[in-house]
Amino acid sequence: MAPSKHALLSASSSHRWLNCNPSARLEQEFADRETEAAAEGTAAHALAEHKLRKALKMRTKKPVSKYDSDEMDAYTDGYVEFVLEQLAEAKKDCKDPLILVEQKLDFSCFVPDGFGTGDCIIIADKTLHIIDLKYGQGILVEAEGNPQMMLYALGALRLFDSLYDIETVSMTIYQPRRENVSTWSIPVEALMEWTENTLKPKAELAFKGEGEFQPGSWCTFCKAAVKCRARAEAKLQLAQYEFAMPPLLTDEEIEDILARLDDLTKWANEIQAYAQSAAINHGKEWRGFKLVESRTNRKYTDEEAVAQAAKNAGYHDIYKHSLITITEMERLMGKKTFAEVLGALVEKPQGKPTLVPASDKRPAITSSGANHDFTEITEE
Repeated sequence: MAPSKHALLSASSSHRWLNCNPSARLEQEFADRETEAAAEGTAAHALAEHKLRKALKMRTKKPVSKYDSDEMDAYTDGYVEFVLEQLAEAKKDCKDPLILVEQKLDFSCFVPDGFGTGDCIIIADKTLHIIDLKYGQGILVEAEGNPQMMLYALGALRLFDSLYDIETVSMTIYQPRRENVSTWSIPVEALMEWTENTLKPKAELAFKGEGEFQPGSWCTFCKAAVKCRARAEAKLQLAQYEFAMPPLLTDEEIEDILARLDDLTKWANEIQAYAQSAAINHGKEWRGFKLVESRTNRKYTDEEAVAQAAKNAGYHDIYKHSLITITEMERLMGKKTFAEVLGALVEKPQGKPTLVPASDKRPAITSSGANHDFTEITEE
């Protein structure tokens, strides 16, 4: 497993400090907090590492975790299978490619004190392939332009560029719970150009705690996000519209609001969660607010006893029966058997039109039907 020590300018947090340079130093003022999702991801990585080492006939010991499950077993099996497929591909062009598992990578000549750990690295004659397992399912992670992967590439090049004539770096994000396998390749020359012109100057600012605070999507996992004034000011800029009704806003104003709406909602929820945690766990009193008991729903204390008591009273129609979900059924049967047995009995309904940012990878659809419905409603 990767070492527990974290670099100030780590590869995993590079998306933040490259965009918001002072955030790295600011985060140091906040305690580390490991979420259940992060702990589960750590367990998945440990299991995947063990399975890959075993498949490569390396010494290893199977880790034990409270997060162990059939689901995690299946996803980590898929990761190992993918890595072995990539190794087989590399062998087509290179007689004896090198494969490294959980390799410590030092890129400190480009980023002050910079280091990280690559999940899997395959080195062939002209190609370096970095594979990173992402067990999370909340955010879709793409390989293209991914600074974490580019930093890993720099660390790997430092180790092996003199031994291999590497011309191209390929980077793959393997994110099984989102059915996402994203691969991106970049010539070494272009990677080094990015390093000199973008990475090094921004890393220097970040290490010194200098530069401008720049709120954005990279705030998501920032430890300082909930109390960051720059982020708050960016969200509160919407107050300039004074909550006018949509018909009174210009198209440009509505477009501005739409671009910020999701992050504004997330930020508001984070503020509420922070304030509530402070009140519950630290006795903080917020002016104009109070702690109360949440509303709850009734529940049975003992379902077997309830069923028996109802039957004794003459009531027998007390059970509901339903199929397990499609996802559970597919997991039960396996994808191949599921397709053979139930493929013809499963359909995916057409989705309803929904407005999303232009960066969304789904193809655009025409809005004639939706526009017609909207017109009819507004004319009533």
